[in-house]
Amino acid sequence: MSKKLLQLHFSFNGPFGEAMSHQLQTLAESINQEPGFLWKVWTENESSQEAGGIYLFADEGSALAYLHKHVARLKDLGVDDVNWKLFDINEPLTQLNHGHLV
Repeated sequence: MSKKLLQLHFSFNGPFGEAMSHQLQTLAESINQEPGFLWKVWTENESSQEAGGIYLFADEGSALAYLHKHVARLKDLGVDDVNWKLFDINEPLTQLNHGHLV
């Protein structure tokens, strides 16, 4: 099994910044409980009205299971256009450039 990086973004009308941090804390805490989840970098761009994240999962199955769950959750919230990509990671080069794959 090799680690997988999931890149996900979608249209988002806010909140952004501190308000996002407060309103989505419960969601963030729940993500920590997902099988195979290692870490997430939350992304947001208020000027283009987008949000999303970069996730690291222990394996492809875990990444895809989370993707399907999150896309369904977003669709329930009215978000129809979710863009995503799944990547392998070149661990030696990532570590050389100080990337943490824990």
